Amino acid sequence: MGKVSEKLMVYCLVAIFVVIAMVEGAKGATICNIPLSRLNLCRPAVTGRYPPPPTKKCCLLIKHADLNCLCKFKDALPAFNINPSRAFALPKKCKYNLHIPPKCRG
Repeated sequence: MGKVSEKLMVYCLVAIFVVIAMVEGAKGATICNIPLSRLNLCRPAVTGRYPPPPTKKCCLLIKHADLNCLCKFKDALPAFNINPSRAFALPKKCKYNLHIPPKCRG
């Protein structure tokens, strides 16, 4: 009986985590004022050998981003195949005069 109870407890915990993930996803999780569901709008402009210019949708996303907050994630960007110097060049490419923290420039 002990093993059955443990399995039931594990299944219940997994179900709870799935429900929490669904609720959080429905709320539209954000990071640094950017909805996670929209991050892919800028991916082409910051990846690859010869990235295209950012799209208008990407630029609108960057306009509202908290660059100080994003700077904290600079070292993690390469793990997502994102070039940090290209990522922090987006405001200038979008013709926005946003303050970029010195440690995140170029």
